Amino acid sequence: MNQDKSARYHQLKRRAAVLSVGWTAFLLVFVLLSGLHLQLRDLSVRAAGYFPGASWWLELAAAIIVFVAVLGALDQIAALPLAFYSGFVLEHRYGLSTQPAARWGIDYLKSGALGFGLGAAGVTLLYVTIRNWPDWWWMIGAAGLSVVLIVLVNLGPILILPLFFEFKPLARQELQDRLVALAERAGARVMGVFEWKLGDRTKKANAALTGVAQTRRILLSDTLLAEYSDDEIEVVLAHELAHHVHHDLWKGIALEAAVAFGAFYVADRLLRWAGPLLDIRSLSDIAGLPLVLIAAAALSIVVLPAVNAVSRANERAADRFALDVTRKPEAFVSAMRRLGAQHLAEENPSRLVQWIFYSHPPVKQRIAAAMRHGPG
Repeated sequence: MNQDKSARYHQLKRRAAVLSVGWTAFLLVFVLLSGLHLQLRDLSVRAAGYFPGASWWLELAAAIIVFVAVLGALDQIAALPLAFYSGFVLEHRYGLSTQPAARWGIDYLKSGALGFGLGAAGVTLLYVTIRNWPDWWWMIGAAGLSVVLIVLVNLGPILILPLFFEFKPLARQELQDRLVALAERAGARVMGVFEWKLGDRTKKANAALTGVAQTRRILLSDTLLAEYSDDEIEVVLAHELAHHVHHDLWKGIALEAAVAFGAFYVADRLLRWAGPLLDIRSLSDIAGLPLVLIAAAALSIVVLPAVNAVSRANERAADRFALDVTRKPEAFVSAMRRLGAQHLAEENPSRLVQWIFYSHPPVKQRIAAAMRHGPG
C-alpha cells in the first residue's frame, strides 16, 4: 500500500467533510442574521393556511414540512458539488469506486429524500413537544430521540437498507453454518446470513450484524466473499458479534441520548436568550429551528473527540473478543491487512487526527495488538 497515496486520500476526504460542516454552519448563521428565518417562517405558515379546518398540529406539520424542505434544499443544492467530489470524484480517482455517476446521483437523491422525511417528522414531533411542554421539551425531546433510534435499529435492516442495496441469502452453506454457530456461541441468534451486493458501487469490503431480536441478520459484502478466506470472514464477523456481546449498541444509544439531552438543553437556553434578539416570537416559533440546529451541531462537534475515544475503546475490546473466540490471530492479521489495502487505510495518522476523526484504531495498531495477543 502506498502510504503517501492513502494519506493524501484521507486528507482530502477530511477536508471535504470539514468544508461540508462549515458550509452548513455558515448557511444556518446566514439564515438567522439575514432575517431569512422569519421569511421562511411566514412562507411556511401561509402554505399551511391552505388546509382550512385542519387541527393545529396538522397545520404545524405542514408549516414544518415547507420550512425543512426549503432549508434542506438550500443546504443540499449548494453542497452537491462538494458531496460529488468527496463521494464520487475522490473514490474514482483513488481506485475505490465502481459506481457510475448516474447511480451515485440516484443514491444521493434517495438519501436526501429519506433524510427529509425523517427530519420533517422528527422536527414536527419536537415542536409539538415544545408547544405542549415548553419548560421540559428538551428533556422529553431527548428521550423521544432515544426511542426513535431504537425503532430505527429494529427496522433499518428490513426497511431502510433495502432502499439502497440488494441482498440475497448466502449460497455458501458451509460458511453459513459456521457463522450461525459462531453467533449462537456468542448468544446472538440471527435470522439469516445474507450476501450484500456492494461490488457495483465500491471495491471496499464490509460485514455487519444488523438489527436486534427478530430483525438481527448477518450481512457479508460480495467484495468480502470474493477475496477473503472463510477463516478471515469468521474473525471479521466475530468482531461484529463482540459489539452485541458487549452491548455496544445500547451503550451507543445511551451516549447519543446523553448528547441529545445536552444539545437540546443548550438549544433551550439559546432560544430563551437569543430568540428575542432575532425576532423569534416564542420557543415554539419554527423560525427558531436554525438556532436549535446550531446548538445541537455545536455540542455534537465539541463532544466528538470523546465519542470517538469511547468508540475506539469498544473496537479494541471487539478485536480482543474476536481473537479470544476464534483463536485465529493469523487470520485476523491477514484480514486487517486486506481491509487496510482495500480501504486505502492510513498507516500512521497523527495523534491529533486520530483524536478528532477516528472512530476505529488505525489498522497498524490493530495488527500489532493481535500479534501481541498470541494464539491463546
